[in-house]
Order: sequence, then structure tokens, then C-alpha cells
Amino acid sequence: MISSNTTRPGSGRLRLRDGIQQHYPDVLTPAALDALEALAGFNRKRRQIMHARITRRAARFKDGLRIGFLDPAAAIADTGITVQQARAGRFDGSDIPHDLQCQWIQGTGPATRPRSTVEAGIRNVAYALLSGADGWMFDGEDALGQVDTMSLDNQRNLAIALAGKELFLRIAENVAAEMNAWANSFFGREIIKDWRHQLDFTTRIFRPRGLHLDDRHICDGNGAGFSAAIVDAALYVVNNYRTLRSQDRSIVLYLPKIQTAEEAALWNAILDGLEQHLGLAAGTVKVYVLVEQLEACYQLMEIRAALACRFVGFNTGRWDYINSVADALAWDNVFHNPNIDAITMTYGYMRIYEDRVRRAVNTPDRNGHFALWQGGMEPNIPVGSEKGVAEAMKRAVAGGQREQQAGASGKWVAHWKMVQIVRPIWEKAGAANQLGRSFPPLTYTPKDAADLMLLDLGPRTVRGARDLLSVALQYGNAFGRGFQAAALKPADFFGNDDVLYLMEDMATGEIRLSILWEWLHKQACFTEDDAAGGVKVGDQLTPGFFDKMVAEEYEKLRRAQNRDVHDDSKDTTLPIAREIVERYVKNPFKAPWYVDLLNLNLNNYDLARARRRIEDYLAAFGRDGTRLTANPDVNVPAI
Repeated sequence: MISSNTTRPGSGRLRLRDGIQQHYPDVLTPAALDALEALAGFNRKRRQIMHARITRRAARFKDGLRIGFLDPAAAIADTGITVQQARAGRFDGSDIPHDLQCQWIQGTGPATRPRSTVEAGIRNVAYALLSGADGWMFDGEDALGQVDTMSLDNQRNLAIALAGKELFLRIAENVAAEMNAWANSFFGREIIKDWRHQLDFTTRIFRPRGLHLDDRHICDGNGAGFSAAIVDAALYVVNNYRTLRSQDRSIVLYLPKIQTAEEAALWNAILDGLEQHLGLAAGTVKVYVLVEQLEACYQLMEIRAALACRFVGFNTGRWDYINSVADALAWDNVFHNPNIDAITMTYGYMRIYEDRVRRAVNTPDRNGHFALWQGGMEPNIPVGSEKGVAEAMKRAVAGGQREQQAGASGKWVAHWKMVQIVRPIWEKAGAANQLGRSFPPLTYTPKDAADLMLLDLGPRTVRGARDLLSVALQYGNAFGRGFQAAALKPADFFGNDDVLYLMEDMATGEIRLSILWEWLHKQACFTEDDAAGGVKVGDQLTPGFFDKMVAEEYEKLRRAQNRDVHDDSKDTTLPIAREIVERYVKNPFKAPWYVDLLNLNLNNYDLARARRRIEDYLAAFGRDGTRLTANPDVNVPAI
């Protein structure tokens, strides 16, 4: 429980979950807690901005509004510049630090595992830093499970590993041998010549949770939810900045889920406050921004300007962005996405999005600075049949080649085994980056605005619906077990090693339910016959057929082997995942986040309790837009 006897002495601005500081004195240090208290005032502003998000979303639903570009004469919050000045590059941006100049391949993944010891969990950091990736984004967000104390385990392991403590070095030596054994079998050669030298190669990057999430262990002094974003950023920077600076490394964050320049300005203010508290020069903390939200794509230059001297680049993530487009147009009954596998980076609104990002980073600021574009995620893992791996790797390399040719300075991979498969694309090109490559300047016409929601023709099939549903169910189940990143594939391909597992995280879970909701409530029509389902071209996804698919896909998971669906989940987290999926998709209004319903049921295996929590959430949001985001197991009041 969170109680008054855990309030920080002398301030009353923070309250900690009972016993948590005693178990994590190396993470929740006096210095870290002092920094959190210094930043606590930003939590109120954060809550106001999140309320404004929901208000805009509700207005779109109510009035049928499409997102548009900002008024050029409008001022950007807390920057002293106008929208037009930002678009023209009349602001002071950032030099690109030496260790971010070449980021051909960035890997991503958390620094721990569910319910693991330090020795077991910190192996994740060893795989990352030995992989040969130019940078590794250690994830505190979409790929990091939140059961128990995983967010704090993540921070602990990073501090130990980045400082090169003996425990980590001992484990890294063993991991290097394992990685070389795999590489010898796959490539016919070792990939690590000198493991100690290799540990120094990769740039360390951290992704905090987004502004929309509350922390599970810390709350305001009045018991209200406290920003997980502030907690994550403060703990990482306070606990590691001296180590990173002593190693001549940059302090780098990836900022997720930003929707507006106002939100970017809040992040800038938070990091300014943290730098001032620690006595660091303004702009010491550098940031990438993941363009995961449609609204952000209407404000790219404004976001750059709001983050000013700390901004180094944009990343074009696929899954969250698709989800944001579906969510922004949930009110539009003629906007129907196709099957998820048809929405590639060359599809309709996705290619427009990518093109605007590359033009934005190649717009100079008034000092001639450009920014980086990091390409999207490669989710494949080279594990499967010889045929399946060969075909998947061919697609992965082709995707990387397309992005490199389009102007990306690098891309992401979701597994360390993919680093040496994709990195040669940029090695062959040779250039450290593509800063300042010439593209047409951004324009802001009505057509530009409309094209960001452009649909291409694409299939909408029963097979596509089943795949969405199967992975959504599996993902909810994995999340409940602490695996917020998991290797998954539709149940119909279990046992077929020609079809590879893909690394899925929270973003991919969100989009699957979002498209299912869209198809069901907008009466989207199938584009192909499906004899087994009794469906013909032009038939709609009806509530009855959806219920039938849920029952069938759920039973496939119940019957699956432990390799695909852990046996100990089938009567615990899997039924709760089904309940969440059904309620989310069938609810008449679209819930803003799948993750909210999952978070409410972490460490809960009681289906009746889960149903009450789901009902309470949907009732509160339907009533006045309130999101119940606090940890219900510690009685933290909702925002």
C-alpha cells in the first residue's frame, strides 16, 4: 500500500509504495528522489495537457473533425516563437553529438526480464551491447513489462551494466560465447572478436514511458497519480549521467507518444528542470522523438523548435502511427483500414508520413543544423525453418535498402540477431548519415493535410481479422505475464516453421484492437470470399461473426502447446485477455488505449475482478473522459 509513512520527509510532494525504497535503495537514492521532488510541479501541467488530449479527441468524435495544420501566426507554447518561424527554421537547434553521428542500426529492448534476478535480467543488456548495434534503445515503455517491480529492475540493471561493474562483465563474457556459437552456425563466423572492446561500441539510449501513463510505485503527495515519464527520465539521468559523462558518452532519451508541440515543450521544460537541478548545461540531455501519432505529423517543425537545442532526430515507427490514424478517424464511417500486413511504409498515408518526416529533418535551422531520420522497426527474428528464415531475411534486407535509399540514416531492429543481417546495407553505402540530403521543402496545403489520411486499396479478409484477433489475444496474455515484448504469430501458424514469429510489443497490440473496432463499428466489408467462414465479398464484420471468431481463436490458444501459449496462463491471464479484447472491440465508443485496460489488471488473475475493473474504466471514460490510470492494487486515486 502507499501510505503517509512513506512520504518524503520535509516535502510532502511524493509518496512511495511501502517497502519499495528499502528494496531499491540503489535506484531510489536520495539524489534520485530529490530530483523527482524538484520536478514534481510538472505533474500538474502534465495532467492538464493529457486532459486537453482527451478533449480534442472527444471533439473530433462529436463534431466529425479532422486533424489539421496549426495557424501559422499561432505561438508555440513556452518557446517565444510562432508556428511560421518554426516551419522556416528560425530557431536554434542542436549539433549532432559525436556518438550519434553514425547510427546505422539501433536495437531496442528492455534491460530486464519478468520476475528475474539481476543475473538473469541483465543478460538482456549484454546481448544489446555485444550485438554490434550502433545504438541500443533500452526500453522503459512499450517493450518493458510492468508486473511487480520491472520498471525499477530495468533501472537497476542499466546502472550496473553501464558502469561496467564486475557482475555485468562476468555475465557479458558468457553471453559473448553464446552469441558467437549462434553466429558460427548462422553466418559461419564469429561476430564478437574482443568482447570487452565490443561492449564500448554501442551508444546507450533510454526510452521513458509516455506522458499519458502513471507510475506504479510513486504518486503525488495527495495520493494522485504521478507521471511515469518524469519518474523514468529522472531515474535514468540521475543514476547514470556521471557514468556516461566520464565515458565521453551523450545522455540520450527517445521520447514516445508525443502528439503536439505543446507536449514537446513540456518535455523540454522537464528536462531543463532536471539539468538545472543537476547543474548540467542546458541541452545536455539529447532527445529523439518517435513520430507515433498522426497529430504530431502535422506539427513536425513545431516539435523540433519546441525541443530546440536538445533535439537530434525523428524515428518513423509503424505500429503506433497506424493506431493513431485509426483512432483519429474513428468517427469517420467511410475510413476503413485494410489488413494490417497491407499497411506497409509504402501504403497510402504511411508513405506521406515518411516523406514529411524526411523533409522535416532536412530543413535547416537558422544555424544550418539538420536532424537525423531513423527508420522503422524490423520485427523479424531469424529463427525457423531454412526456407522461412531465408524468405523473411530477404524481406528484411529489402525493407532496409528501401529506407536507406529514401534517406534514412539508419533503422531499428527488435532482436540482436538482426543487427548483423541489416547493418551491411548502411556499411555498403558508407556515409555515416544522410544529414542535409536535398528534398523539397515542406508545404502546408489542404491537399497535404488530406494526404496524411490517404487510403489505398487493400484487402480486408476473414484471415486478416483472425490474425488481428489471435495476436491481440496472445499479446494481452503475454502482457499479463510480464512479457510486454513477445515473439508471436497467429495460432493457425503454430507448428509451421516456415512462418516466423515476429517481435510484438504494446504498439502492435494497440493497432490490432483498433482495426477490429473500426471494422466492426463502421460495418466494413470483406473484399474476398471465405468459404470456411461462410463469408462472401461485400459481407460485413457483424457482432455475431466477431463473437464466433473470438470463441474459435480463443480455443486454438487453449489447445496450443506450452511453447506458444504457456500452460500456466490458460486459466489465469488468458481469460482476462479475452475479456479485455471483447469489451474493447464491442464497446460502442472507442477506448483511447488498450494498455490502460491491461495495466489495470497487472498481477490480477481473478476474472470477476478484471470484469469490474474493465467496467469501471469504460464507465468513467464514457461519462466524462476520465482515464483510470493509477495502480488499483495500491489504492492510488485516478487522474
